[in-house]
Amino acid sequence: MGLVLAYGFSFLIPPTYTAASTLLPPQQQQSAAASALASLGTLAGLAGGQGGLRSPADQYVALMQSATVSDRMIDRFGLLQAYDAKYRIDARKQLFRNARFSVGRKDGLITIEVDDTDAKRAADMANRYIEELRQITGTLAVSEAQQRRAFFEQQLQASRDKLTTAQVALQSSGFNQGALRAEPKAAAEGYARLKAELTASEIRLQVLRGSLSDTTPEVRQQQSVVQSLRAQLARTEQATPVGEGPDYVAKYREFKYQETLFDLFSRQYEIARVDESREGALIQVVDVAMPPEKASQPRRVRIALLGAAGALMLALIWIGLISPPTKR
Repeated sequence: MGLVLAYGFSFLIPPTYTAASTLLPPQQQQSAAASALASLGTLAGLAGGQGGLRSPADQYVALMQSATVSDRMIDRFGLLQAYDAKYRIDARKQLFRNARFSVGRKDGLITIEVDDTDAKRAADMANRYIEELRQITGTLAVSEAQQRRAFFEQQLQASRDKLTTAQVALQSSGFNQGALRAEPKAAAEGYARLKAELTASEIRLQVLRGSLSDTTPEVRQQQSVVQSLRAQLARTEQATPVGEGPDYVAKYREFKYQETLFDLFSRQYEIARVDESREGALIQVVDVAMPPEKASQPRRVRIALLGAAGALMLALIWIGLISPPTKR
């Protein structure tokens, strides 16, 4: 009897359909940057100092679960009404329960599963998550190359402004090539390169401190590099004091320093742009979600078996209660 009642009750539960889509996230492109960064050791870790803590696939899953994407899904599919939710936050919670994201450990594929009482809407939502991911990654610097490009773009603009200022100051000082006899050209350019390397190392240390404590080996190593460069720069300045000599000598040094920084940032910016274009951010769809033909819930056979087991247990308890005590 319990089996029949439980099985009949299962037909009163609205069916739930599960649709799934699968995508291949863009892979990190490091080949072009690796060789160039290796030759520019100080700048090699600037843009990526805060990255590497999460895989790209994990970042894409986090983006699809963000409030921004959730709100777009709620508005597009009218989920406030579909979920009978009074407030948007309640619709978000229900959507969070109905949408599942998983990353394959071996293949790295991202699977999106959406539960809904409407089979077509479940499939449309699973596919729409991919489109929303494409839109949001088009406006955010998510990948390693995008982060490097954004970082060096900012540094390049600041360096360009400083270089222009230094050039104007040098020209207004009455500088000419003959003045280099007061300070050999090689010495001035060597000083500029050393100072530029120190600046880049200090930026690297600042980036590391933003995500790591001062006791970590990475921060300690970078602190040692900065201290060493500062000592070298101090020795150079003591040998040829910056404040002494004609004014144009100091301005020439500053100009070469800004020029060196600008050259370093320009090369890294172009490398990042190339890598970003390679990524192109090809979010490739492996499986397109189709409206499921069969409901995933409720599982009527399981409900019927559980109902039968429950009825049997109640019957045994009832028999135990009404049975007369055994006489000794």
